[in-house]
Amino acid sequence: MAAKKRIGILTSGGDCPGLNATIRGVAKACFDRMGTENVEIIGIQNGYYGLINNIYKVMQPSDFSGILTQGGTILGSKRQPFKMMTVIGEDNVDKVKSMKETYKNLKLDCLLTLGGNGTHKTANLLSNEGLNIIGLPKTIDNDIYGTDVTFGFHTAVDTATDVIDRLHTTAASHSRILMVEIMGNKAGWLTLYAGVAGGADIVIIPEIPYDIDKVCEAVEKRSKMGKMFSIVAVAEGAFDTEEAKLKKKERAKKRAEAGILTATSRIAAQVQANTGLESRVCVPGHMLRGGSPSAYDRVLATKFGVRAANLIAEEKYGYTVALVKGEITENKLEDIAGKTKFVSPDDQLVLTAKHLGVKFGD
Repeated sequence: MAAKKRIGILTSGGDCPGLNATIRGVAKACFDRMGTENVEIIGIQNGYYGLINNIYKVMQPSDFSGILTQGGTILGSKRQPFKMMTVIGEDNVDKVKSMKETYKNLKLDCLLTLGGNGTHKTANLLSNEGLNIIGLPKTIDNDIYGTDVTFGFHTAVDTATDVIDRLHTTAASHSRILMVEIMGNKAGWLTLYAGVAGGADIVIIPEIPYDIDKVCEAVEKRSKMGKMFSIVAVAEGAFDTEEAKLKKKERAKKRAEAGILTATSRIAAQVQANTGLESRVCVPGHMLRGGSPSAYDRVLATKFGVRAANLIAEEKYGYTVALVKGEITENKLEDIAGKTKFVSPDDQLVLTAKHLGVKFGD
């Protein structure tokens, strides 16, 4: 009788809707394809931290029931920055060595890593160290290179859009300029999609540095047309045209010296000071990560999970699952790790928004 296939699964980085649906898809597809008696799934708890510190749980088939609609992750998650993975800190722990030892001691045939860009970089590192790794792309930022979409993104778009929808009535009632700060440090996909879907008047994303004079001009123009409110969707990682000339650390230092917490709060203060129009900031924050996954994300996560199970059965490792032109496929980890998918200034949705009169501050 063949030995059981021992599969490790971990979720790393920020949580998002669809993680549990993906875990369920992998497990159910593995059980169906290889037989429940021939598969053992080991849940590594709290991401790479659990892999480093040998924290795990042997999962039972019943653990994968009832989690399709559940937000968050049943395995827990913890951020473990990639740049620190090869650094031995004060605890004197060789993290790469510890992860390899945990993998070996658990007698894993492979390890599935569900996460974003940092997760994929560490996954590629472990793959290069000889471990059998399969990645699964999750993030509300939708910024993983090589896949059209990540699971978690569409649910976050729905949530952010609902926030913007609700701001319209209060902004109109009080004749205010309302700035909604949406997650997205490097890439503006979430802000772009939610801004267009929610009918924002101005969308500000990191890929298109803004000119504050252009932003003020846009809200003043609306005011003169009798539209006494404006909705501005701002990605948290946005910066202006002057900051665009600086490196990231230089921008952070300059803001700290000026006492600026976020780009959104600065934009609101500048708009109010320059136009006299009352401006307020709304920050939905981690609400964008929470809640039950949308129907779209449940389906996508399930498809991704089944594809990962097929890769396991075929013993095809060193890959991450992807959606490319509507088809579920996979990319080599080495081809996508460390690369970020940014919004192009001439992206079709950017151009569509501009044709509607939406301003980007450029």
